[in-house]
Amino acid sequence: MEEPVLNTISRLACCATVLWLTACSTTSQPSTDSDPAGTRTGQSQRASGLPHTPLIPGGPLQPISQATASSQGVTGLAAPADLWERIRRDFLMPDLQNDLVTDREQWYSTRPDYIFRMTERSRKYLFHVVEELELRNMPGELALLPFIESAFNPQAVSSAKAAGMWQFMPSTGKYFELKQNAFRDDRRDVLASTRAALDYLQKLYGMFGDWHLALAAYNWGEGNVGRAIARNKRAGLGTGYLDLNMPMETRLYVPKLQAVKNIISRPEAFSTQLPLIENHPYFQSVDITRDIDVALAAKLAEVELDDFKALNPSINRPVILAAGTPQILLPWDNAKIFQRNLESYGGQLASWTAWNAPKSMKPADVAKRFDMSEAELRRVNHIPPRMVIRAGSSLLVPRSDKMKLDVTMHVADNGQLSLAPETVLRRTILKAGKNESVKSIAKRYRLSTASVADWNKVNESASFKPGQSVVVYLKPQPRRKASASQRARSKSKSTQLSKR
Repeated sequence: MEEPVLNTISRLACCATVLWLTACSTTSQPSTDSDPAGTRTGQSQRASGLPHTPLIPGGPLQPISQATASSQGVTGLAAPADLWERIRRDFLMPDLQNDLVTDREQWYSTRPDYIFRMTERSRKYLFHVVEELELRNMPGELALLPFIESAFNPQAVSSAKAAGMWQFMPSTGKYFELKQNAFRDDRRDVLASTRAALDYLQKLYGMFGDWHLALAAYNWGEGNVGRAIARNKRAGLGTGYLDLNMPMETRLYVPKLQAVKNIISRPEAFSTQLPLIENHPYFQSVDITRDIDVALAAKLAEVELDDFKALNPSINRPVILAAGTPQILLPWDNAKIFQRNLESYGGQLASWTAWNAPKSMKPADVAKRFDMSEAELRRVNHIPPRMVIRAGSSLLVPRSDKMKLDVTMHVADNGQLSLAPETVLRRTILKAGKNESVKSIAKRYRLSTASVADWNKVNESASFKPGQSVVVYLKPQPRRKASASQRARSKSKSTQLSKR
């Protein structure tokens, strides 16, 4: 009895193994348009799947046929390996076709180097943008918008002061809660600016109910587009994107996006080769809890400084203030390297701290106070020539034993650098009158007693003899405008001279 039972169990086990292998051989294989060879292999495997006769007639196990395997929909669910293909699948906007689109197609397709640089630059950011769009069920075309706005350069600044890869103006950035202070500008932050841009585009689409009009409003302003629509309604004209009277920049805006969409859709039709961008995150965020120098963070992550700055372009200064920037972005494979190296690092993390100017000061005076060169102070804090630091400004200065704590959240979030043009004072010699003193002269000319005393090498309580020379430095007096009578007399004299 024991031997037949064992034989039966062995046969059943063998049958189950064979059936399992048969099922695996007939399962559909994922394929992508970017891999023709892989697609052909998948097709041949599906074609070879034929019904199999059960080894145990009437047994509980059922054969897996080709139809059964295909019905599982494995191929349809497989994510493309190429991010470009994923973007193509997400295209939802109606196509626009006119002469301006053709013109922009010609412009882009005849500049392959520009296309290559632009698409290569997008490699770091594009996956994140696509992910965020899909989470919101927004059109995939919007992933291409930074190509139009900034060529995917998060450091881009326009002549109108728009900044970042989504090109936010200061006021619009503030409306969408993008911090702009002495230490960081979130208009350039990859995560924050993308969130704000998609919030704004959703708002505009909700206002106009049309993606082309929403894009026009993103470029020209919602108020301008709304007024253009109202004008056309009053005139009995159409209110679509092509019907409105807009500036040429806005008139070209959607055609540019359509041209890029067409090139991404069919690069071979435009003799264009797109670089392979894998459908995988390029970066991940890493928490930081202590202030740390930018150069040191890049070193601990084992990435080039320029690459670190490309992922963290919002940082305005050579130090990351953890209270205001609690996360940094690092290449996917370098995040764990950074954490490991940070844990084992025993040195000082930050060599800079923030200091608030108690009064308006010259950069040279601040530099002297912290035993640093004026050139270094100007470089670190982006202070141009012939400018004075206003009271309350937040500056980076070297850390010391007296200033070694991390910067507070209030300063990290709200610190501003306020500058004023430097006033060149004119050295003036006065003659002291009767009972003149340092205090009386300082009061008369609205100067500090310390300055008057210093200029004349005397004490602040000193008095001057009548007729004594007193040195002061005064602001140049603006030239007075000539009165009407003076101008009339001058004109009369010149007329008389010309008659002679």
